[in-house]
This record gives sequence, C-alpha cells and structure tokens, in this order.
Amino acid sequence: MPPPADIVKVAIEWPGAFPKLMEIDQKKPLSAIIKEVCEGWSLGNHENFALQIADATNFYITEKNRNDIKNGSILRLTTSPYQTAVQLHERIQSSSMDAKLEALKDLANASRDITFAQEFINLDGISLLTQMVESGTERYQKLQKIMKPCFGDLLSFTLTAFVELMDHGIISWDTFSVAFIKKIASFVNKSAMDTAVLQRSLAILESMVLNSQDLYHKVAQEITIGQLIPHLQGTDQDIQTYTIAVINALFLKAPEEKRQFDEHIVDILNCPLTEMAHILAQKQLRSIILTNVIRSNTPINDEMAHQLYVLQVLTFNLLEDRMMTKMDPQDQAQRDIIFELRRIAFDVECEPNNSGSIEKRKSMYTRDYKKLGFINHVNPAVDFTQIPPGMLALDNMLYFARHHQDAYIRIVLENSSREDKHECPFGRSSIELTKMLCEILKVGELPSENCHDFHPMFFTHDRSFKEFFCICIQLLNKTWKEMRATSEDFNKVMQVVREQIMRALTLKPNSLDQFKSRLQNLSYTEILKIRQSERMNQEDFQSRPILELREKIQPEIMELIKQQRLNRLCEGTCFRKISSRRRQDKFWYCRLSPNHKVLHYGDLEESPQGEVPHDSLQDKLPVADIKAVITGKDCPHMKEKGALKQNKEVLELAFSVLYESDEYLNFIAPDKHEYCVWTDGLNALLGKEMTSDHTKSDMDTLLSMEMKLRLLDLENIQIPEAPPPIPKEPSNYDFVYDCN
Repeated sequence: MPPPADIVKVAIEWPGAFPKLMEIDQKKPLSAIIKEVCEGWSLGNHENFALQIADATNFYITEKNRNDIKNGSILRLTTSPYQTAVQLHERIQSSSMDAKLEALKDLANASRDITFAQEFINLDGISLLTQMVESGTERYQKLQKIMKPCFGDLLSFTLTAFVELMDHGIISWDTFSVAFIKKIASFVNKSAMDTAVLQRSLAILESMVLNSQDLYHKVAQEITIGQLIPHLQGTDQDIQTYTIAVINALFLKAPEEKRQFDEHIVDILNCPLTEMAHILAQKQLRSIILTNVIRSNTPINDEMAHQLYVLQVLTFNLLEDRMMTKMDPQDQAQRDIIFELRRIAFDVECEPNNSGSIEKRKSMYTRDYKKLGFINHVNPAVDFTQIPPGMLALDNMLYFARHHQDAYIRIVLENSSREDKHECPFGRSSIELTKMLCEILKVGELPSENCHDFHPMFFTHDRSFKEFFCICIQLLNKTWKEMRATSEDFNKVMQVVREQIMRALTLKPNSLDQFKSRLQNLSYTEILKIRQSERMNQEDFQSRPILELREKIQPEIMELIKQQRLNRLCEGTCFRKISSRRRQDKFWYCRLSPNHKVLHYGDLEESPQGEVPHDSLQDKLPVADIKAVITGKDCPHMKEKGALKQNKEVLELAFSVLYESDEYLNFIAPDKHEYCVWTDGLNALLGKEMTSDHTKSDMDTLLSMEMKLRLLDLENIQIPEAPPPIPKEPSNYDFVYDCN
C-alpha cells in the first residue's frame, strides 16, 4: 500500500551527529516538525532553529516552499534565519579583518535566500552595507598597498551581498544616497580595480538605472564615456559585457530629448552619458567595440551577443523619430531637400523667381520630379506624409545623392531614359525600401529579452543604416532590370528584394562590403533557382495513390518525431531563471528519466557543460501526476508583475506544467526550438497531439524524404490519377493449365 500523499520521507543532518531518517507530515505546522527534530537531538529553544535544503543553495524551508520537499530529500537543521541574520550583522562589524572577511563571505552566500534576506534587511542590513562601502573603504585604503588581495575580497564580498539582497526586490532602489552612488561610480572610474569589485560595481549601476528614473540622472552625471572606454579595451569579456550593459541601460532610460545628438559636438570623452545618441554615433566608441569585442580572438558568448544586439536595436531606434515624422509640404527647409535631389540628379541650379513664366517653371519641375520617380509629380512633399517611413526616407535619399553621387545620377538617368512602363521609380522605391528596412530591423521596437541576433556589419560604419539603404537601393534597381519589370510589377520586385536582403543577412556578413558581395550572388535568377528547389523539396503530389501513401506513412513519421522529442527530454535542458538583472540569473536543469516516468530537476550554480546526471538533481515530479501543459500568457509566472509580462518574445517561450491540485513547474525556454521540443515531449507523455511549428516542419521534411525514397524507382514515370481499368474477361479459359 503506497504511503499517504502528505507523508514525505527525508534525511535530516545536524553537525556532529548521525543523520536521522524521519517521516514529515506536511499537514503539521513547520514549527511542530522543527520542535520534534530538536527534541530528537535534545536541543532546546526550537524557535531558534530552522530547516534548510542540504545542497549548494542552502535555502530555508518555509510554509510557502515546504511543498517542494520530495521523498528522499536531504535537509539540514540549522539556526533560524533571524538568528543567522543577527549573528552576521554583528560579525561583519568585527574589528578583525580576517573575521570580517569570513563574515562577509558567509553573508554573500546566505543573501541568495529570500527568507534570510528579509530578516537581514529588517535589521537595517542594507544601510550597514552602504555605510561600509561609503566610509569603510577609506579606512582600509591605507591597508590596500600592503594587503591588496584582502582589500579586494573584502569589498567584493560586500558588494556581492548587496547585489544579492537587492535582487529580491524587497526594498526600493530610490533609497540610496548620492554619496553611495559616487563611491560605486569611483570604483568604475578607477583605472586599476579588482575585477570582482568592478563587475559588481557595474552591475549595481546598471540595476540603479533600470529600476529608478531618479537614480538614472545621478548615475549619468557620475560616469563619462572616457571612463568606460578602458574597460572595453581590456581582454576580460565579462567586464566588457557589464560595461556595454551599463551603456545600454542608460540609453534605454534616457529621456527622448537626450537621445538626440549634435554631430558638431567633439568633446566625447568628457560627455556625460545622458547624451546617449551622440555617444553611440561616435566613431571612437563604435570602433573600440568593433576592434576589442566583435573582432577579438575571444569567441562571443551568449550574454555578450545579447548586449550587442540590445545596443544595435537601441541605435536603430534613434531613427524612430524621423520615421514617424510627416513632411510638412509648406516647410521651405524640407522642400529645399527635394530641390537638392533635383539639382544633383540633373545638374541644374535653382532658377531665380523672375526667370521665365511660372507655368513654364512648374512644367519643368513636374517633368523632373516624374523622372525622379515621385508619385506626386506636382508636389513630391506629399509622398513623405506617409508614416512610416516619413522623413527618414528623404534623409536616406539625400545621403545617397550626396555620398554616392555617381550611383545616384546613374540610377535616375537610366530610368528616365527608359520607356514609361519599364522605369524603376527612384522616389517611390526609396520610400517603400526605407519602410521595408525598418520592418526588417524592427526600428521602434524594444529589445527582446532572449535574442542574440546582432549583425557585425552594422558596427563597421558610423552611418550604417544609411549605408545599408544605399546598398539596397542599388540592389533594387538591379533586380528591377533583371526582372524586366513594369510599374504593375512593383510589389513583386519588392518581395524579391526583401528575400534577397533576408537571405544575405542570414549569412551574418562581417562588413557592408561582404553584405554587398553576398547580394551580388543572389541575383533574380538565383532566387528563382532557390525557390524552384524549395518548391520541389516541399512538393505536395496530389494524385490519389500518392496521397494514400502519405496517409499510410504519416503515423510512422509521427512516432519517429515523438521518440526524438522524448529522447531530447531524457538528455535534458538548462533553463534560466530570469531576474531583473539578466547576467546574474540562476540556472536550473530538467530532464526526463530513461523510463519516461519521472521528471528530475534542480538548481545549478552556473550553466552546465554537457548533461547533468539524474542523481545531482534533487527534485522529482512523477509524469503520472502531471495534469496539463499550459503555454504563453496563461502561465502563472507570466501573470506576475514585472518586465517579463510585457515582453512578447518571453511570452512565446513560456510554458508551465500543472500537477497535483494547484502546483506548477514553470519554464522559460532558452529559444523557440527548445520550447517546441519540450511542449511536444510533454504533450506526447500525456498522450496528446504534438502541435508545434517544429513538429509540422519535421513532419514535412521527413515525409518528403521518405516519399522520395519510396518513389525512387518511379522517377520519370507518370503516375496515373486513377488505377488502370480491369480488363474484360477472356472469351475462354483454355490457356489455364490444370495441374491435376
């Protein structure tokens, strides 16, 4: 007979004594269980004791998380969170350097637990740590020369404890003084600083900026780009990552007016980080990131790739203002830009007002604007009232005309000399192309939480978007000629150009020149070949015998996909516990047992290299207890308050497993592929249909391959739609040989 569901069998440790095996009744109050354990070892004052999970986390057992205790768990009897907090509060104020160092090390480890953190914060522990940072560091600076390692460790553990405590979100970031901010900023501004201290300091500054608009202004005044550049020029990728993260955080929180820049400002090194757009537009910072990060010998890890992606997105988002600004047809300064396009194309000077009749001038302008390819020949300013792309399209056209003048003149004159129906309208093309490029690069959208998709080529030029446009407008003109398109084919040409650009970007070119050469290889003829090849690979034969064969094969293929999904679940996956500060996230691992009956899971200190053995994962969830798999916004961890709730991409990667009455195991997949693998695998375990996009894709691919293999002998043979007719019976059966 199985034991009652409320009874959990565990082992409990106590230093200096043999572990005890005992059964815990989950219906009893936790205080009663602790009292029973203390009495077993003849310990009084059971109120001063608590139970911990005996693993690397050492998390306290509370009434809220006690249901996480599973059969076979190992617990540890220890001092209560309050008693531990009081002891550490006293120990970190010790006059002995060694004792203080050991106490701060213990505090940094203990602060990861929210129960302890709450007790320590209630003792005004955060204020004590900030005072130690503000005043204590001066007291120890005299010792720094003779005991530098000790000083670095002391400060490092102090800042680590501070970061861990603040990560729980118990108190607001707005409570910190300017003196504390200045001290943290001073650690970043020093040329020679302990690596661990520098990391924690950068992380604190990033969190301050992201969590408080008021602190953003204070931090931004304390740090200049010149003080951050040396950290980017080093070889430590973690420091580089934290540095770029600080820049991204400041940029993300900068008011709109501070994001705009003046190209004539030259004092970049002493420019406060409030002038974010100016800084990101400068060649020095961009070239340093390109040289020391992107083109360094150290492979770029996922976190650095994410920060570079965020920087790329924020840089392109500077274009949003122009993209969403309509042209004012009455604004003479804006109209002068159109006059400039006409002047460069046709090498004409603006005629004085008294030269010729008004009608003659209007007729001449209309003719030239038609050659330039505007939709409205009389008043081309009207073409730029559509948003997006608004004035951004006109900016791109002017940049192309001024910086690639020969190519601009060639395109305009080429098309003006063609027949009307075959001309590629430069104005209309530029407007639609700018809109398309904004869609491809997602201009105006906030960075995704899990994306690492940065393009090195956009870090190779100060005006990368405009150069990107210049390459693509020439591609559009080339493709137009190759397709022998007419005005009716405009949308078809734009579709082909979009495909050419997307395929070239997928190859992640390292420079704009490399991107250009990749496009050269993706001519219209090549696109047709690729489309034809893909069509053949995905061809869906419609004859009845083929359809019947497909239906017969499908269950076999589906079973094959199911086995692959379950095998992947058996290998396991490392999941991220996303917090407000991304790089400090904790990890946990989950995998299915080989007999497909139990999910093993547990927390990890860092992302593992390879598989994690079952025996190192303390928690278990029987598959038989799983009631449902929930995805997207219906997941409980997506309903909680916070930034994740608003992030569409995270919503698409979230899923939860419902078990028992109202318990959930919550997941956020590292990418879309893992999301599909896990939701498919869990649905397969529950006997439900696998409906993910990857299952459909795998089914199409495997079915197509299997069909081609089975039909290999029928190549070049026409398969009839219907079976051949049954012939008439013969007039006699004399040809039948009677064996008897």
